Amino acid sequence: MRKKSNYKPKGVRLDALNWVLAGLKPISQVGDALLTLRAKNHSALTEIVQGRGNHEQLDVLIATMNMTEAYAIHGKGADWKAEIKEAQDAVFEMALRGVDTGRFLFRGPEMQAVNLAMDIHDAQLEQSSVQELEKMTFYVTHQILHKRARPIVKSKRSMSASCVSQDG
Repeated sequence: MRKKSNYKPKGVRLDALNWVLAGLKPISQVGDALLTLRAKNHSALTEIVQGRGNHEQLDVLIATMNMTEAYAIHGKGADWKAEIKEAQDAVFEMALRGVDTGRFLFRGPEMQAVNLAMDIHDAQLEQSSVQELEKMTFYVTHQILHKRARPIVKSKRSMSASCVSQDG
């Protein structure tokens, strides 16, 4: 019996030039990508605010806050780092309560912080290119893989898959 090889060939881009040029375009010029992303983020926030939120919407909200922080760390909105950190703490506290009670609801000051962070994120996306969005996504994934995120823990037995970044 022959040993199975671990070799996996890399994918080949058939149109490398258009891929590079598309990365340089602002997100707002790439079809409906910006509208779709905003709709997804804001609908998740709305569902949580109205008391109908679940783990999927929580994960979307956490990812949005992580991307907001990544943009701030890399220069877009760096002057808003304190407000972004406050919003991340608010989402973290809400998630801890929600995992224990089963209902994901913000308190007043937490809601204000998250609304401000969502506005900051919208402004960051308007000024961002596709390439920058990909870099920020890679950065957030890298931070989570290297255990630089706060896990949201239910009691001491189980753990949710959602995370919020710690550095900021």
